[in-house]
Amino acid sequence: MHNTEIASLFDELADLLELQGANAFRLRAYRNASRTIGSLPEAISDLAQGGPKALQSIQGIGKDLSEKLVTVVESGELPQLEELREQIPTGVVMMLRIPGIGPKKVATIFNELGVTTLEQLREAAEQGQIAKLKGFGAKTASAILEGLDQVEQSAQRVYHADARPIVEQIVEALSELDEVTQVSVAGSFRRCRETIGDLDVLATATDSEVVMDTLANHSLVEKVLARGDTKQRVRLSPLFDGVKKLELDLRVVPDESYGAAMQYFTGSKEHNIVIRKRAVDQGLKVNEYGVYRGDEYVAGSSEEEVYAILGLPFIAPELREDRREFGFADAGTLPELVTVDDIQGDLHMHTTATDGHATILEMVEAAKARGLKYIAITDHSKRVTMANGLDADRLRAHWENIDKARGKISGIEILCGIECDILEDATMDLPDDVLAEADWVVAVLHYGLKQPRDQINKRLLNAITNPNVSAIGHPSGRVIGKRPGAEISFPEVFQAAADHGCMMEINAHRSRLDLDDVHAAAAKDFGIPIVISTDAHNVHGFAELPNGINQARRAGLTADDVANTRSVGDFRKMIR
Repeated sequence: MHNTEIASLFDELADLLELQGANAFRLRAYRNASRTIGSLPEAISDLAQGGPKALQSIQGIGKDLSEKLVTVVESGELPQLEELREQIPTGVVMMLRIPGIGPKKVATIFNELGVTTLEQLREAAEQGQIAKLKGFGAKTASAILEGLDQVEQSAQRVYHADARPIVEQIVEALSELDEVTQVSVAGSFRRCRETIGDLDVLATATDSEVVMDTLANHSLVEKVLARGDTKQRVRLSPLFDGVKKLELDLRVVPDESYGAAMQYFTGSKEHNIVIRKRAVDQGLKVNEYGVYRGDEYVAGSSEEEVYAILGLPFIAPELREDRREFGFADAGTLPELVTVDDIQGDLHMHTTATDGHATILEMVEAAKARGLKYIAITDHSKRVTMANGLDADRLRAHWENIDKARGKISGIEILCGIECDILEDATMDLPDDVLAEADWVVAVLHYGLKQPRDQINKRLLNAITNPNVSAIGHPSGRVIGKRPGAEISFPEVFQAAADHGCMMEINAHRSRLDLDDVHAAAAKDFGIPIVISTDAHNVHGFAELPNGINQARRAGLTADDVANTRSVGDFRKMIR
């Protein structure tokens, strides 16, 4: 089982126990365990081979949790969870997602009305059954109906890159108002999470009514869902088909609270818990309104001010997940994160030779126009028949065409490359003598992603130890929200890559972002050079680069950690 699958079991266990009124300490232990497991670069199934004691070396994993983890690894099930699933229907757990009703109210609805689905809950609220329950009333029933609308709307998440143009238009429109002094996006979007459930925008203004009127009348706003004196919730229209209608919360806050509000609403929840604890330890209180010593306001107009009064440097939003950022901050080693402007080359793209939609020269010209100094053209190898993949003869002819293009454009260097499949039997899709002729070889998994982990690792290790392979591209093969990646023992793979000088790719395409942030951070710890590449299939594909940069920043990567921030000469020296 993947770490993420195991983590989800413990999250679900905590949800079900919460409905039964379990003590907060126990719930917190399971939720913390879920976060820890989900953030580990090592496979829990590997660590569990050493038994419960080996797992207890992981921070936050005690005797009880370690035994449960061994059981999950060995059987694929968590007996306690299975028992609870029989007692509590899935629909009841989903009710916990509704804003405004906690586990006690959900338990009451379930036990007294026998409601087991969201559909039944809506019906009970509309028919007045909810309002009649002790401690509920009409107001609670109305809040449940409103919350149900939000839950149904947020069930599907949106790629961060799909949300970006929407956010940019909204923020630009509000920033142009004379009444607005500051405006910015917060939440998971600002932290550059791979997917977004909704949006948070904060503003300071001399007239909040003007700001909310402007938002309500914006062409991207489909409906105003709620409006108060300083807060407004709207439903947005999608910019293009296939993207869900995001909801956006606008908050207009006082100038003195702007920094505190930005810090609070940016999150993450886990990061903010640490912030609040540090504040308490110093006799302070932190909330969205400011930092207080008793009743005295002492800071909050800027995020820098909030962090500084707690004895911390400013922590970049992408790092705020309570992973290692506080350790870095305390040690004075917070990384200077890589930026889009640092990138000089793009090492993964396609042309009309396979499944791309632009010629060699068109891709080169587009790359140059974006300020790139070098690129590698990496069309598919023959295994990818649906993409018209290249055999040895066609590949060599393709490289000849690339060489001709070199003479037609100056100011950018072109590497002859190939995206070569690692076959299911662990051999390469093209002979070594052909690969040896390439300037750059990206080895990838496209097929057989459900093979056992040992075979997946064998395939990756054979590619890594092949002296003709330059990098492993989109290593897990995942497609976010659609296809899980292959099960990989990353420490073994990373150690081999470090030993043999093989680079690892962060694929910047919005649906891949592979390596993910956790494993990109682990690759950095192994000293493996990372390349951030777009996998562009047309001239517009180069615009995917910021997505990869976001992922790298969440991993704590600096420009030095990313190989293609270097000049073409220095980069060539890094290719084995």
